[in-house]
Amino acid sequence: MVKAIRVHELGGPEVLKWEDVEIGEPKEGEIRVKNKAIGINFIDVYFRKGVYKAPTMPFTPGMEAVGEVVAVGPGLTGRKVGDIVAYAGGPMGSYAEEQILPASKVVPVPPSIGPVIAASVMLKGMTAQFLLRRCFKVENGHTILVQAAAGGVGSLLCQWANSLGATVIGTVSTKEKAAQAKDDGCHHVIIYKEEDFVSRVKEITSGNGVDVVYDSVGKDTFQGSLECLKIRGYMVNFGQSSGTPDPVPLSALAPKSLFLTRPSLMQYTITRDELLEAAGEVFASVASGVLKVRVNHTYPLSEAAKAHADLESRKTSGSVVLIP
Repeated sequence: MVKAIRVHELGGPEVLKWEDVEIGEPKEGEIRVKNKAIGINFIDVYFRKGVYKAPTMPFTPGMEAVGEVVAVGPGLTGRKVGDIVAYAGGPMGSYAEEQILPASKVVPVPPSIGPVIAASVMLKGMTAQFLLRRCFKVENGHTILVQAAAGGVGSLLCQWANSLGATVIGTVSTKEKAAQAKDDGCHHVIIYKEEDFVSRVKEITSGNGVDVVYDSVGKDTFQGSLECLKIRGYMVNFGQSSGTPDPVPLSALAPKSLFLTRPSLMQYTITRDELLEAAGEVFASVASGVLKVRVNHTYPLSEAAKAHADLESRKTSGSVVLIP
């Protein structure tokens, strides 16, 4: 038996229960991993609340972890006991001391990157990678808007986009977060509680608007984000921390011939090659110093409920990691 967080009913952080679970031995194509560090992501909150539907009830949440391989399924080559590996995305179940994973879903972690850093950057980093490199290819000379610029993904988006030569505008909720966003390469920081971000973006861009908006906030910012775009601009909504956006009539995109996408990492790392390329680029960017990973908060795995409560009440910035 190992300890894990289990969800028996949907709801607030209090539904995250610390329990014994049986996980069994790895079958063909699988490995058993003893987790060293577990990344928390807003998608975990969506599953806990029922915004996204978990495949089973009860379930163990979590989509990201780094650990040591402790058992290998029959006939499996390329992975061995003692390897340090990371995974992000599916399958769900990382809020556990140990878990069974398909060997095809894990990537080797370079020795230069510690488990806590790797667990805090894998999912958020691969998300930033596909958003900047594939959803809309950010290049030198582009102007971008990052909503929630001090959040886990937002922080990485700002740093990475800055290194690509883009002008980065970021929105944050507090002066402290504004200082972090500046440090992360934001050229213009808007404290949205103090000023209207739409009119400020228009001012910064001399009325032209931005090439792309990366919006993980959803309901509260969606309409404003659309208004910030230039002609033929890209609206990339990749989360809804404030709630699901209201439906958008297609006609709303017509006046500026806008593009709208609602992407998910899982569809951008379908093949093993895509996964290795995305993870490789993230780890290389950390190693080279392009990405500074801010692990501002760590909690014991048993206190996942407190971590969720702090995340939802915007008490956190940067990455949040659970330690088994």
